[in-house]
Amino acid sequence: MSDEIRRAVGVLAPGGVVEVRALADGATHSGYFDDHEALARAVEALDADPAVAGIYVTLNTVNPALLARRANRIKMRLSRKDATTADTDILRRRWLPVDIDPVRPSGVSSTDAEHAAALDAAGRIAAYLSEQGFGEPVRADSGNGAHLLYRVDLANDEAATEVVKGVLTTLDALFSNDVITVDTANYNAARIWKLYGTLSRKGDNTPERPHRRAKILSIPPEMEIVPLERLQHLAGILPRDEPAARRKGGSIDLALWLAEHNIAVRSTRPWQGGTLYVLAECPFSGAHKDGAFAIQFANAAIFAGCHHQSCGGGAQRWPELRAMYEPKPTRKQEETPTPPPDEYHDRALAILQHGDPLAFLLDTFNKSHVGDRTVAECLAMSIASQSVENTRGLHVAVSGNSGKGKSHACTTMQNLIPEAYRLTGTVSDKALYYDDDLQPGTVFLFDDATLSDDLQEVLKSATTSFHEPIIHRTITADRQLRVCSIPKRCVWWLAKVENPGDDQVMNRMLTVWIDDSAEQDARVLEHLKRVEASGSTRGDDPDVLTARALWSIMKQHRIFVRIPFARRIEFSNAANRRNPAMLFDLIKCHAALRFLQLPGEEVDGVIRIEATRQDFDAAARLYGAINQEGCGQESKMTRNEAAALATIAHMGWETFTIRMLQQATGLSYHQVRRILQGYTARGTTYCGLLEKCPALGVVDATVLDESTGTVVRRHELHFQFDAERYREWVAQAVVWLEDAGEDDSPPPSDPGCNDGCNDGCNEIGGDDYRLAGEESWNEEVFAGIDPGGRGSFATDPGAHGSPDQAPPEVSRVRMHDRGVSRVSATPGNEEIETGTVSGYRYSNVIPEGFRSQRGCAPRCNPVASIIRPLPGVLDPRAFERARVDLGRCDVCKEGRAVYRSREAQANLCEVCYSRLVRERNGRAGVR
Repeated sequence: MSDEIRRAVGVLAPGGVVEVRALADGATHSGYFDDHEALARAVEALDADPAVAGIYVTLNTVNPALLARRANRIKMRLSRKDATTADTDILRRRWLPVDIDPVRPSGVSSTDAEHAAALDAAGRIAAYLSEQGFGEPVRADSGNGAHLLYRVDLANDEAATEVVKGVLTTLDALFSNDVITVDTANYNAARIWKLYGTLSRKGDNTPERPHRRAKILSIPPEMEIVPLERLQHLAGILPRDEPAARRKGGSIDLALWLAEHNIAVRSTRPWQGGTLYVLAECPFSGAHKDGAFAIQFANAAIFAGCHHQSCGGGAQRWPELRAMYEPKPTRKQEETPTPPPDEYHDRALAILQHGDPLAFLLDTFNKSHVGDRTVAECLAMSIASQSVENTRGLHVAVSGNSGKGKSHACTTMQNLIPEAYRLTGTVSDKALYYDDDLQPGTVFLFDDATLSDDLQEVLKSATTSFHEPIIHRTITADRQLRVCSIPKRCVWWLAKVENPGDDQVMNRMLTVWIDDSAEQDARVLEHLKRVEASGSTRGDDPDVLTARALWSIMKQHRIFVRIPFARRIEFSNAANRRNPAMLFDLIKCHAALRFLQLPGEEVDGVIRIEATRQDFDAAARLYGAINQEGCGQESKMTRNEAAALATIAHMGWETFTIRMLQQATGLSYHQVRRILQGYTARGTTYCGLLEKCPALGVVDATVLDESTGTVVRRHELHFQFDAERYREWVAQAVVWLEDAGEDDSPPPSDPGCNDGCNDGCNEIGGDDYRLAGEESWNEEVFAGIDPGGRGSFATDPGAHGSPDQAPPEVSRVRMHDRGVSRVSATPGNEEIETGTVSGYRYSNVIPEGFRSQRGCAPRCNPVASIIRPLPGVLDPRAFERARVDLGRCDVCKEGRAVYRSREAQANLCEVCYSRLVRERNGRAGVR
């Protein structure tokens, strides 16, 4: 027996001072020990006394000064003046004690069956805690029940007490029943614990209820300390505060509801002023039976969930449980905004059934915001993703120079959403969790707001678990645990001059540039003049109200989209693994907007449809648009950064300085330095081109300045540029479809293909696009809409901003009424493809290697529009730096020519070429 006692003390209190306390009939015996041999001898004597019911020791680290109270000896029958260990005498918490007792009358020992039930429950609890990230515990037999001891390392303070209390309360709620209970009283720091190796005497020793000796059953080879965050998570699984009662669901009697739907209840108990129901079987998973529960609080609010990690780890699942057993309502319980008037609802339904929903939304957007259809389409796809069951969600980051319309574009699109699903303005780190009015499927707009680290973590959680609410647990002012959440399927829009500073955030978002060119400035000004001249205000525009009704209809449905041709989709660059996933999501979102026009079936409340080639074409064009002009989506560059790199490439520099780039771009020295090197503002770090672009390097050089007649040594940063690496890096991301495989049938032959191929090669401008002159069902729907901006990336291969006008050379190419014609282009075996789509002309240069074997242009090829200069207009892109003497500059006639254009037959000096680059940058909107 003494060996078992020494072993137990060595495990429970290794080193330091421990108190031994024996409870006898009407008396308490106590002593303090730092000598384990003396302790074992004293305990053996106590254990032999039949009047002693049980012998216990302190579990946690005791103040060593207490040894002087009764040093290595037991004092029998303590008087009132004799103190024992109090909570304030504990220096630090060493153990999390879990005591499982069988339910039985007080003052008696357990039967063998009761004893076995407690040991069996301990096994289930240990398995559950292992699932929660706890290590292996010390397992022990208390004589009447079971013990689990987990190593912790916590301060002895109020916060630790609340955590331990919360853990025991959770385990009690989840596992206690009419057979066993988890003791919730063991949370105080000075708690004493049964000393293993001693006899447990409760009541008389009878054959049915015998006295048993406590013993250690197993000790893990390595005792792992349970992390505090694991303890906090377990303590917060069950809600401690009453959630807000639903306006329409608060009158439900949970006990009656469970009975009516034949959901068996294993046990019932009071909980936080309400009632906790432990369900006999888990309705959320077939992988386990135990763990599910439901709570009805005093305010009639209901919470349901399952404690298993695979079932959400205690997340709110009451709406899901209710949906399993109740007939599907016409509108989601969580999403019940006031329905629009019938006229707008009927018109929206007609567009969804027979029209072009995306074109209608973009045209309505353009009635208030000129151009920027790529931005608008990205935002529309983001909203559509909230209805797609198998999407990761699409979030959008809009960048561009200040005052160029980022905020206006986002708020204009947000105005087309029902008001219940909009959230704008600045939000503190945790305020989103406490807004009880937030609906699932809300759009968050952060307008030129700096995202804190905490808010960026929230955004990453939202993009990782799009279809689940984001749970946040906190402590209220009265030290009570509160569980808050951000609803599921919310999307985030960021309107920023620069990126948020966290690459992990940007990698999760569609990155799109606002059109800030001089041409767009002119279009906006003309629009403002028209609005002011008319003197009218739109008020409740019928098209805006119809758009809101359209999104209301979409939000009532969950849509699962299968892409039957997914295996045939090829990417020229799949290094960023999130971008291909975004293309798949774009395909699904385009299909979802046409869910009433595609064949499908409803299974378990989810509409299942298949995407078509039309959806792929539209998604590929949009994917190409956000990847062109420097690969904003791929590289996450801002527009100014892309323009700076393009300028460096045009200048032909291998080495340059900040001042050289400043002169070439016309930007300030401070702006150029920030573009290249990045900067830190308000605690947020913005990375520059040195981090983003692998073609750039920098060395710290010492230069001699003799311009003043005095030799001055100074340090100067010399940036190095690898032109070949740059061309590889900005090579445009292209997607295309391979020949039809077994998983889908080939598309029909395209009459627009001049080569007469019928193997699935479709050219841009084929018959499944709405071409110029074609009538559309939407014409009636579009009555009153300004036709000047009609067309979308679903039907128009326009450029990054608004649809471009025809490039100048188109006038020299014969145009067919329908389809396309091709003419040969210059030296690199390129082909220029021209045509009209939806009334817009286009001209695309198709690089060799991205054409099909028969030379046709894959419709999915999202190549950028190439605008060549009119005769007599110099384009800096046509020039290259020469390695031979070119003589004088053809423009200023003074400087030494170092750039030449064979196409324009012109030679320019450094100064004139820099001015030409600056002029082009100004037309492109670089500021």
